[in-house]
Amino acid sequence: MRLYALCDADTLMAKGADINAFVNRANALGAEVIQYRNKHADIAAIKADLIVLRRLWDGFLIVNDHYELAPFCDGVHIGQEDLYAIDPDPLKALKILRLSIGTDKIVGLSTHNEREIAVANTLDLNYVGLGAYRATATKSDAKVLGERLDAIAALSRHPVAAIGGVRPDDTFQNVTYHVIGSAIL
Repeated sequence: MRLYALCDADTLMAKGADINAFVNRANALGAEVIQYRNKHADIAAIKADLIVLRRLWDGFLIVNDHYELAPFCDGVHIGQEDLYAIDPDPLKALKILRLSIGTDKIVGLSTHNEREIAVANTLDLNYVGLGAYRATATKSDAKVLGERLDAIAALSRHPVAAIGGVRPDDTFQNVTYHVIGSAIL
């Protein structure tokens, strides 16, 4: 099992934790990747947090959504709506994104079903996030895939990061990374 730690600013605040505590725990668990997600801060605050994370974390650092901040990390993770906001054609959208952030950066894309995996298979991605595995407090509207997640993951040509209520002890046959968020604290 390989861990991908999702550092969600709202979850940190709700749990009374900070970035330093999160990074310490991610290190203790052997995480390889940290994705930083902050849906409510302005760009300057997110940039400041990425700089702090980069000082504390030697592994891969991914920023959620804000691809303009790619110079401060190793890559970006975008959702379906973010991809199509760049361009209605996903191939063009990803080309524009890669031109914007550089070809050396990691790009991950959220997926939720077989159709989105099929589209992702045509794109120059480094990985896909697939979920939700279970219901979560942070994405209450997410469709829960449950045991179907592993079968859908088998359709992907990219490494798959299982997300949404995933626990470190969950077992999958076709998943590269377990994405854990609040469970890390």
